[in-house]
Amino acid sequence: MKRLITTLKNIWKIKELRNRILFTLGMLMVFRFGSYVVLPGVIPSILQSASQNRSSPNDLLGLINVFTGGAFNNAAIFALGIMPYITASIIIQLLGFAVPYFQRLQQKEGESGRRKLNQITRLLTVFITLVQGGGYLTYISTMGAIDPSIPRSIFWISNIIILSTGTVFAMWLGERITDKGIGNGVSLLIMVGIIAQLPQALIAEFLLRLNSGGVLVFVIELLVLFVIVAATIVIVQGVRKIPMQFAKRMVGRGDAAMPAAGVRDYIPLKVNAAGVMPIIFAQALMFLPATAAQFLAGNNSDVAANPVLRALNDFTSAPYNIIYFVLVVLFTYIYTALMVNPQQYAEYLKRQNAFIPGIKPGKPTADFIDAVTTRITLPGSIFLGFIAILPAFAAAFGVNIAFAMFFGGTSLLILVGVVLDTLQQIESHLLMRRYEGLVKSGRIQGRGSRVQGIGANM
Repeated sequence: MKRLITTLKNIWKIKELRNRILFTLGMLMVFRFGSYVVLPGVIPSILQSASQNRSSPNDLLGLINVFTGGAFNNAAIFALGIMPYITASIIIQLLGFAVPYFQRLQQKEGESGRRKLNQITRLLTVFITLVQGGGYLTYISTMGAIDPSIPRSIFWISNIIILSTGTVFAMWLGERITDKGIGNGVSLLIMVGIIAQLPQALIAEFLLRLNSGGVLVFVIELLVLFVIVAATIVIVQGVRKIPMQFAKRMVGRGDAAMPAAGVRDYIPLKVNAAGVMPIIFAQALMFLPATAAQFLAGNNSDVAANPVLRALNDFTSAPYNIIYFVLVVLFTYIYTALMVNPQQYAEYLKRQNAFIPGIKPGKPTADFIDAVTTRITLPGSIFLGFIAILPAFAAAFGVNIAFAMFFGGTSLLILVGVVLDTLQQIESHLLMRRYEGLVKSGRIQGRGSRVQGIGANM
């Protein structure tokens, strides 16, 4: 406790860090305030009632509501949140693997290429927001949540503009936090939306256990959650270090020149290089059957009558979790193969006149790195799949659905990753001013930390 108080004092002493933290908190408060400002002409109570009566609390609309911090069900100006920007970023990233133009912008054109990509991402975000805004207003209309006294044309035009402006403003808030605050702004906006649901879920679970006389069970649940978070941190920070050595160099001039020993370094290969993306892709696929059936049928009756669709729409069912687990493992391998390019590592080593001890340069080096990546991806993918289905296990043991969502899945990985990134930046500010770090030994490494080695330079 004494060390914690000392660390907080050191953080407050650093003016730049203090201002960045206060600026970040201010921007996050503005974002949360916008989650409660209701669109004009909408009756939010009808939407909230409809969300409570949906057949599955883990469907696509429920996930969007979690990521927007409840703004989706509130019919707020930030109802779409930052999700259109995330969708646009994912599309641009995937295009970078398949389209030579985007690949050249990502890898070869440096800062100017990144500026072009950012501009394209912003324009694509506006387009996606217009499409999703129209879909959201259609959803509101089908729920009967529109004030009948307002002309439909005025309602549609004004609210599409408001929703688009809200998303663009949220994107601007994220960029300002990244530039003048602490942490990654877009990730923090998603995290604050997720964590906004935690107090209510925690209180509901406590009252549930209190009424059933099982307060000890509630304490055990918190301990289990702590262990899961600790294990997730280990996987997120875990790297496989491949030793490499630079060739000997001549030190000195003329006759006094002497060969210097080769400098040793390592290539950091992350155990979970894919991050949260496999779960997002797998979850999107799991939503398709039931969502398509609901749109085609117009109601939930056909979904409830079909046992296959009913199982695929129930995140606690065995078929759902088996398919979900397999998809997460497969997408982890696919996304890791896209993210980690062994040939680039081999070319970088060759340009830097470096080599892996015992491995020939060129293709043998690329094959070795590819083999190591494949081996370490297996435990990482299995753990990621296990994390993805943990909420179903928690719900099976009697944990309420809202609190069970924090035992795994996308919410847990995003929370852990964003917190690690933010703490790493805070620790960097402390160490630059020769204060102690946030931990007694070692350094905090976030998802995007520039760890030692060539992996940080690609």
